Amino acid sequence: MAWWAWILLGLILLGLELLIGTLYLVFPGVAALAIGLLAFVDAGSAWVEWLLFTVLSVGTMLLFRRPLLGRLKLGGDPGDIDALVGETAILVEPLPPDGIGKADMRGSSWNVRNAGEEPLAAGQRVRVERVQGLLLWVKAEKR
Repeated sequence: MAWWAWILLGLILLGLELLIGTLYLVFPGVAALAIGLLAFVDAGSAWVEWLLFTVLSVGTMLLFRRPLLGRLKLGGDPGDIDALVGETAILVEPLPPDGIGKADMRGSSWNVRNAGEEPLAAGQRVRVERVQGLLLWVKAEKR
């Protein structure tokens, strides 16, 4: 393959990585750019280029993807959502016992379920008792 085709392939893969953001396409993208530079100086035949491309893509992905995800915090630590337990939210609407409604917390609107046995009024401050997916279980805040 021509050197410019490798460079073009690398740029396309890196552009797709920017759109998708999964940190998978960056490795073949960089490998394609490296092979493009090698092909520019005529470092080997086509099968050597493809072999190097494959080894570089897979090898760098296996070695560097997980550490990069951790460093960039793209892996989405599931424990982060549990940090909401104990936070205070303000109800947007009245909430009967075991009812589901909306509350504002940290500048966002959240789905909440009344985990207490008494109805809660709109505007009342509530405390997050537990998190289930994106649903916050709340009880009236003790004064």
